[in-house]
Amino acid sequence: MWRKIKLNLVTGILVLLPLYLTFVILAKLFLFIDGIFNRIATRALVTALKLPLSEDQVIYGLGTIILIILIFLTGWIARNYFGRKILNWFNYQLDHIPVVSAVYKTLRQIAEAIFSGKKEAFQKPVLIQYPREGLYTIAFMTRNTGGRIEKAINQECISIFLPSTPNPTTGFLIFVPKSQVIDLDFTTEEAMKLIISGGVITSEELLSSKSTDTPPPVTPETNPSDEGA
Repeated sequence: MWRKIKLNLVTGILVLLPLYLTFVILAKLFLFIDGIFNRIATRALVTALKLPLSEDQVIYGLGTIILIILIFLTGWIARNYFGRKILNWFNYQLDHIPVVSAVYKTLRQIAEAIFSGKKEAFQKPVLIQYPREGLYTIAFMTRNTGGRIEKAINQECISIFLPSTPNPTTGFLIFVPKSQVIDLDFTTEEAMKLIISGGVITSEELLSSKSTDTPPPVTPETNPSDEGA
């Protein structure tokens, strides 16, 4: 009886804990995004419509709507001829401000590499020997590296992003000779699951989850009466 109670408790934790953590993460993310313009938008709406709300109260979701509209309008303006001219002038001015230029230019290049749909950004997961020879870790190939770096090491190499566990948003940039990179038969999502879980989700479990995604072939049932025919 106690064994069944223990199994039920563990199963309940395994079901509810991921749901709870997912809710907490998404809720905090929503509050963070919504809080950027929430108070300004709420005060403007209360003043315009003369709603019976105090200054301390907020209308949740209003800030998110304003942020989406602002992003859409910025993208629409930036895609027009005059908008591109203004954006180029703005970038030119920031590129000539000390310290600000280094930070802004780097972040702009990263954003363009991730969101512009370039095929070279995070191409595929690979294996490299790190932190020493004989030990292997999962990393992500970002692009083929040429120019001064390749000339410096006198080898054909690629740039590798080595994410940290369990937070893959931080990591290291490593330049590895192409001959020392091992291809992995993993998708980016599968590799991320391994990294975030710290190896709790094994490669065998990923392969088994793949096999369960496709239903088994349906075989026609044989009627016992037909066996003698």
